[in-house]
Amino acid sequence: MNTLNQARHLQDRTKAFAVRIIKSFARLPNDEAARIIGRQFLRSGTSLAAKYRSPCRARSTADFISKISVVAEEADETLFWFELLVEAELVETKLVEPLMNECKGTAKDLLCIPHDCETQSLNH
Repeated sequence: MNTLNQARHLQDRTKAFAVRIIKSFARLPNDEAARIIGRQFLRSGTSLAAKYRSPCRARSTADFISKISVVAEEADETLFWFELLVEAELVETKLVEPLMNECKGTAKDLLCIPHDCETQSLNH
C-alpha cells in the first residue's frame, strides 16, 4: 500500500472510530459522572479523527511529524477516558473492549509514523 492509500485508510479508520465513539457515548448511563466523563470521552474520541486530517496536509516532514504527534496524544487521551469509564464502573469492560482495542491499535500505529518518517528521511 502506498503512502497516499495508507493515509486514506487511516483517515477512514479514524472516522469510523469516531462514529463508534458517538454511538458508545449515546449508550452511557444517564447520571452526572457518566455525562461529565462521557463528554470528555466523546470530545477526545471524535477529535482524533478530525485532527488526523491536519497531518495529511502538512507542508514538510517536520510539520507532519509534529501534527501526527498531536493525533497520537489524542488517541492516548481517549484511552485514558475509556479506562476511567471502566474503572469507575460506569461501563462494563466487555462492552467497550473491542473499541478500546481499536483505540490502542490506532495509537500504536500513530506512534510508529514519526519514527518511520525519520527513518525514511535519513535513508534518502
